[in-house]
Amino acid sequence: MIPLSDTGWQDQSWQEILANSVTTVAELTKLLGIEGLPLDVEVDPAFPLFAPHPYLARIETHNAHDPLLLQILPASLESAEQPGFTVDPLEEQSATFVSGLIRKYQGRVLILAAGACAINCRFCFRRHFPYDQHTLSRDGWQDIVACISRDDSLNEVILSGGDPLVVNDQRLAWVVRQLEVIPHLRRLRIHTRLPIAIPQRVCDSLLQWLAGTSLKTILVIHCNHPQELDDPVLESLQRLRQAGVTLLNQSVLLKNINDDADVLVALSERLFEADVHPYYLHLLDRVRGAAHFYLSETQAIEIHQQAASRLPGYLLPRLVREVPGARAKMPVDGFMI
Repeated sequence: MIPLSDTGWQDQSWQEILANSVTTVAELTKLLGIEGLPLDVEVDPAFPLFAPHPYLARIETHNAHDPLLLQILPASLESAEQPGFTVDPLEEQSATFVSGLIRKYQGRVLILAAGACAINCRFCFRRHFPYDQHTLSRDGWQDIVACISRDDSLNEVILSGGDPLVVNDQRLAWVVRQLEVIPHLRRLRIHTRLPIAIPQRVCDSLLQWLAGTSLKTILVIHCNHPQELDDPVLESLQRLRQAGVTLLNQSVLLKNINDDADVLVALSERLFEADVHPYYLHLLDRVRGAAHFYLSETQAIEIHQQAASRLPGYLLPRLVREVPGARAKMPVDGFMI
């Protein structure tokens, strides 16, 4: 077995690391030393395994139950039909009124800036999303900008995907320049897992356009477990803060991964060390293929209350769920926040 530390990715650019990601179970199990261990694996060709080496380096070798491994390893359970689990659990396609543009909440609009991610999380609520129908050309971007310009009730744009940071910085800087001249826009929010999956993505060119925009910039990372926050990730997050970016984190509560108050407390403490505010703890969106990660509302409330008893209020993420058609994310007690 070749140790992950000797595969050469440390000297690669983020683009090279992304291009050389692990895409087969055979390669993954060999790298992690879990060949021959009992693994219930079945790969959906429409949503294959995809994981970069910096993320894999944080997985404990010879451990088929590692919480980071379970987030990316395809499982045969994904093919089991479960009532209430659908391909579009948030009914986003009905909220898409211009190609690549989704509006669900008052005052803000979401742009699908990319159809790919740096890592395929098995619980992803957009794992079945028809990104091929929302591929944006420059003309498509101009249509989006024109649509946002006409609606002065909008004050925030969210770049999402896929993961918007798989797009190169020259293109992203161009997009942001188009947005920042719209007079009623005040904030740019970016939802991304790339600083977690590939911390090398936080490079000089990214920091340059983030620091240079006139829009107030918020970057929402997606981290589910404290083990994901190794030193290179923490250093990259610090660079983002030094560039003036507000950092928030959202997690998904996942069975056998972070369904434990000790894990959630450690995650919040570790995030705060990097000046990242724990923002949301989501109940799992009921997407087809992810039912084996599901925790009931009762279980979620109990775990959240256990964490609440040990954390100051500013370190406790809000336990929420998304309800199609609702005007905001909903706390599990039913009140909007």
